[in-house]
Amino acid sequence: MNLNEIIETDAQYYLNTFGKRTPVCFERGEGIYLYDTEGNRYTDFFAGIAVNALGHSHPAMVKAITEQASKIIHCSNLYYIEPQVKLAKMICENSCAEKVFFANSGAEANEGAIKLVRAYYKKKGQENKSTFICLDKSFHGRTITTATATGQEKYKKPYTPLTPGFRHVQINDIEGLKAAIDDTVCGILLEPVQGESGVYPLEKSYAEEVRRICDEKDIMLIFDEVQTGVGRTGKLFGYMTLGVEPDVFTLAKALGGGVPIGCLCAKGRVTEGFAPGDHGTTFGGNPLACAAGLASLGTVIEENLSQHAEEIGAYMKNVLEAEKETLGIKEIRNRGLMFGIEFKESVAGDVKNKLFEQKWLVGAVGGNILRVLPPLIITENDVDEFVKALKRSI
Repeated sequence: MNLNEIIETDAQYYLNTFGKRTPVCFERGEGIYLYDTEGNRYTDFFAGIAVNALGHSHPAMVKAITEQASKIIHCSNLYYIEPQVKLAKMICENSCAEKVFFANSGAEANEGAIKLVRAYYKKKGQENKSTFICLDKSFHGRTITTATATGQEKYKKPYTPLTPGFRHVQINDIEGLKAAIDDTVCGILLEPVQGESGVYPLEKSYAEEVRRICDEKDIMLIFDEVQTGVGRTGKLFGYMTLGVEPDVFTLAKALGGGVPIGCLCAKGRVTEGFAPGDHGTTFGGNPLACAAGLASLGTVIEENLSQHAEEIGAYMKNVLEAEKETLGIKEIRNRGLMFGIEFKESVAGDVKNKLFEQKWLVGAVGGNILRVLPPLIITENDVDEFVKALKRSI
């Protein structure tokens, strides 16, 4: 099919939840490049919204997926699965987690975290502890419950009534958080960096105080690391940039490098929240997904790509800061290779489109924020070329 045929067929048969998509269809990728059906090459600085941490068709990923597919793709969780236990071990040995549970997506992982914390307090006889505090501008998923947890009205307005038991406060406002706490609060759910709304990092002092409050008041601290996990922020996991350990954290996106997988990670007493029969999944943690996870996470660890993300992220920040006035930039926010470039005027959508015309892929948030999430394998030369393209777009 050519591009026009694909667009027409999509309009006829696909339930339109994405609006008018960018008019391109990619058929293959290699490294930081994607190639469309017309043979054009694009430089991917969005990485499938932080999924393709290793870029496209990374040899380790291709080898792991093809070898596993030739043996067994799926079997029930009623049986033991070797890639699953290996990936669970790898995550726990490289993080604060003691136990993990695999799902199919970030939303499912977050849903599992909410269930785990509520179940823990129920089993301790603390029936009243069922409320979660989340942040305005946050994003946690698109199930009814994770949309309720999300601090953006547009994601939940059509689906009322929502799941009860969620409150929202401003990011980095410790007094506002304290005011929202009462005896019903069982968990505080935070992203180390709010990605979807424009890249807003938690302040280290704020995270430290939240951890202290949780310890003092018997509240579980949950970090949504769906986007910040697996090297993106310059550390293997985003909580490491803050110097505090959560009781629960979740992973997805880059964990599978493009193969759908989510992960609920927990430590300490909260792991007692689930007993056999309390939670489950058909596809979660199947052999293919976990083989992909082993290759993706394993490569990030072996090649120290989190450190590379920190170094190349600092380089990119410096290059952009030097061009700040020329480019009409108000603020540059980043953690590692997670960037929000905020313009003084509402030009982000136009800039994104101009970059697309030059065969560069990025995202935009609202009217004035460019969202940049390149693969962790980019070089200084790639950054220089991106900034040149950005200047031409402006």
